[in-house]
Amino acid sequence: MSSEQALVIFSGGQDSTTCLLQAIENYGRSNVQAITFQYGQRHTLELECARRIAQDLGITQTVLDLSLMQHITRNALMSKDAEIQTAANGVPNTFVDGRNALFLLYAAIYAKGQGIKHIIAGVCETDFSGYPDCRDVFVKSMNVTLNLAMDYDFQIHTPLMYLTKAQTWKLADDLGRLNYVREHTHTCYNGVAGGCGECPSCLLRERGLAEYLQQKAQTS
Repeated sequence: MSSEQALVIFSGGQDSTTCLLQAIENYGRSNVQAITFQYGQRHTLELECARRIAQDLGITQTVLDLSLMQHITRNALMSKDAEIQTAANGVPNTFVDGRNALFLLYAAIYAKGQGIKHIIAGVCETDFSGYPDCRDVFVKSMNVTLNLAMDYDFQIHTPLMYLTKAQTWKLADDLGRLNYVREHTHTCYNGVAGGCGECPSCLLRERGLAEYLQQKAQTS
């Protein structure tokens, strides 16, 4: 177990909760903090899930208000009236321009102030919604930029980057927390408790879970 500290970008969803649980395993509960962003997302239920999970796990959580984003960009993830669709280029209209760049920037500012060098983000480019700011090349470039901008040795970790959703569920299971993630996290873009079963996020989550449970049954 590392004696260094880590900051997890934490939404209350499946991926970031799995990353938080892994961070606790790797760094120790007392060395892990979570940072959560309120940016005007329509699925505000995830903020409540994040608060409850952080409290339940005994993790210090900092919530930052980035709702100013509502004034400078429009997308289906921040507009309750918009129908969620996927564009011809394969990118859903739930994509929020600059979101992960801002998250990493503010997380880094906070981390440096706390003397933390390890930043953990649950982004993935294997089973994902087509968001360009979830790609490994973006995260690596952002890591370099932040190190240069603040003259600080940040290390951004993306443990889910090349995992399928089924493999992410397996990771939760390997941590002994499969049911915890299933029961306590929120993923649905429409903000439906338990999931709407129709939005891209719900479909990815449920398809991955079904695949993993099938694989587990076949090998048991």
